[in-house]
Amino acid sequence: MRTSFTGHATEFAGVPVFRLSQNWEDEPPRLVPEAELPADPGSVAWRIEAWEEDEGWDYGPSRMFRHAFEQFLDLVDPAGVRALVIGTWGYAAMNAAPIEQLCAAADRLTGLRALFLGDIPAEECELSWICQGDVAPLLAAYPGLEVLQIRSGDTDAEHRTGLEFGAVRHGALRKLVVESAGLPAGVVRGIADSDLPALAHLELWLGTDRWGGDATVEDLGPILGGARLPSLRSLGLRNAEIADRVAAAVAGAPVVARLRELDLSLGILSDEGAAALLAGQPLTHLRRLDLHHHYIGAELADRLVAALPGVEVELTEAALPDGYGDRYVAVGE
Repeated sequence: MRTSFTGHATEFAGVPVFRLSQNWEDEPPRLVPEAELPADPGSVAWRIEAWEEDEGWDYGPSRMFRHAFEQFLDLVDPAGVRALVIGTWGYAAMNAAPIEQLCAAADRLTGLRALFLGDIPAEECELSWICQGDVAPLLAAYPGLEVLQIRSGDTDAEHRTGLEFGAVRHGALRKLVVESAGLPAGVVRGIADSDLPALAHLELWLGTDRWGGDATVEDLGPILGGARLPSLRSLGLRNAEIADRVAAAVAGAPVVARLRELDLSLGILSDEGAAALLAGQPLTHLRRLDLHHHYIGAELADRLVAALPGVEVELTEAALPDGYGDRYVAVGE
């Protein structure tokens, strides 16, 4: 479940990413493929982006992105597109995501099964700055969507750019990933209260309260209970400032018994959280336990490995608190 924040995705939903960029010598800029167009539009994940630094808040994708997206729909057979990667939609710190435009194209993108909204590395926009919006309409517009990956910053009430995710029912979604430096409690509760019977992989980056990550273990309750997630086999509660409390809750969570992968990586998990995992329900049924980027001491780390024979336990990137005793999540901005 590792994720890089340098460079763009080269593969998504099991297929290579095919990039479409703009030729700025034309006015308006013309969409240019990076190579010969694939004969089968479903054989690649199409990447669309348009950089444009607006002078003020726009509450939506830039003019250049809107133009690029419409060109894309005319360039390929949209009904054959199965995977879509959306890069920067202007300047993502000032323009909210093209959710309305994507929803409006649902009657043309009838084969879409995988969407990555926000393939934007740190060199283009810090994670905590990325403006999103309410993504629930995407699930309503695309009832066949199987993979949804979102990269988002914190909530900005003044500019109405924060990520929102109201409770939904969606019968096809198999994988949901929300990467954030601070995931708002309302988003976590919306996902937790959703009925997602096909969801096999759920990955939430909880982040820190500095960047709007105010979700609590109580907000995760329905996820950890698992009643609305009968197909869940892989759970990631990552990049968490509350990692020790999450580990304690996971140690007794009903959903864990049916998991094959558990990922508590990228956060500030310490001996306290590791001890809770050791004292909790058996984890020997897991194929993989990912705790990389942690603050667990060597003794407890060795005990975890010894207690889980046959389980791949990832304990790389061990860290120590700084001179003030502070610990830090892997992605804080």
